Amino acid sequence: MLAGMGFLAVSFWRAVVDCMRPRVIMLSMVPLLLIGILGGALGYFYWDSAVRGMRSLLESSTLLAPFWGWLHAWGVGDVTAVMAPLMVILVVTPVLVMGSLLAVALLMTPALVALVAQRRFPCLDRKRGGSFWAGVVWSLGSTLLAVIALVVSVPLWLVPPLVLVLPPLIWGWLTYRVMAFDALAEHASKDERREILRRHRTRLLGVGVLTGYLGAAPSLVWASAGVFSAAFFILAPLVIWIYTLVFAFSSLWFAHYCLAALERLRSEGRTQLPAAAPASDQVAVAMAVRLGAAPDEAFISEDKLP
Repeated sequence: MLAGMGFLAVSFWRAVVDCMRPRVIMLSMVPLLLIGILGGALGYFYWDSAVRGMRSLLESSTLLAPFWGWLHAWGVGDVTAVMAPLMVILVVTPVLVMGSLLAVALLMTPALVALVAQRRFPCLDRKRGGSFWAGVVWSLGSTLLAVIALVVSVPLWLVPPLVLVLPPLIWGWLTYRVMAFDALAEHASKDERREILRRHRTRLLGVGVLTGYLGAAPSLVWASAGVFSAAFFILAPLVIWIYTLVFAFSSLWFAHYCLAALERLRSEGRTQLPAAAPASDQVAVAMAVRLGAAPDEAFISEDKLP
């Protein structure tokens, strides 16, 4: 337990320091360019129609009709004209977050994990337990599950406390699934990855949820301001870059934590190896006797074990 908490603290501060390196900041610009181009194209062609559709949906809602009438009775103007852009932003924000996560996972995470391994774990063997395509399938499958969870939980967002809990929790689970796999794909074998995820699942999920809240904070602040909807096309690239940088930080945090846990797991295996030596000696002696060699010649002493 204490070792796990130590991993969390050390890996957190190392990730903060690495996130300020010019190389990491430059890498964060690559997903920003791709997502910015895609988001700008979609906004240019579909923003007006999306706002009109959302406004029509709000005005035709029988559940919200009493609320609009109450606002009109108090002299409030056309509320739907202000609410429609904000609702579109709230719907688009999770898509941008997930797009940023996938872009970081596919474009940045391998480079960031290599950076951490080179600077902190240069002697850690690479067993390559997860291929690039396995990571792609894992990321897409996890994202699909997260999208389904988001869609199913949308009605619960109308309950004020839950809108602050459910989306970051789902994003945190997605971050944990994607980042932990990518952090261990190059260096850990399949069995080692499963063992680390089994031992550290709770703490890794906590890291994912915390970074999920960090990623949700900018959207909660800006989506509550009318100026954000007015300057959406100006502020959106900045928001996307902040999301990307947050996920880059989470990737570094997962890389430091998972590689340290992998190093600890392998050191435990090395310390347990001499205890298994007598059984290995017996097998070697039995095989040597079958081959006609003397038992003394076939014996392998413990101090000669690798």
